[in-house]
Amino acid sequence: MSKQNKINIRNKKAYFDYEILEKFVAGVQLSGTEIKSLRLGKASLVEAYCYFINNELWVRGFNISEYFFGTYNNHMPLRERKLLLHKKELSKLDRKTKESGLTIIPLQVFITEKGWAKLEIGLAKGKKSHDKRETLKTKDAKREIDRIKKNY
Repeated sequence: MSKQNKINIRNKKAYFDYEILEKFVAGVQLSGTEIKSLRLGKASLVEAYCYFINNELWVRGFNISEYFFGTYNNHMPLRERKLLLHKKELSKLDRKTKESGLTIIPLQVFITEKGWAKLEIGLAKGKKSHDKRETLKTKDAKREIDRIKKNY
């Protein structure tokens, strides 16, 4: 396993705020310094979301920090990036977001064996505040049980 495959940037807030119904893996259209910065792990998905323009899926708020050695050729950290999916997947996502009011959010970024940057996106439904509290309760209970098991 090479060093490149260890890059795995997650959006932890997404699992707290949304109920993920379905997941897809999309390619990301990047410039030269963006992939270099991504391989160093300098990215954040916290404020990111996906939307459609002319039957194409775009991601906004995906922050890839500037590459340190990137002189005047450096990229803009918060630029919008096009996601690459098959037409069937795009039409399915577009239909689901328009029909049932679901949203598309980025879940994680990773680098494949071939060195391609991929973005895992999820078709998600927003959680209500009582659902979030319930999630926290179950998470705390599980942590407590694991701690007790560890001690015995």
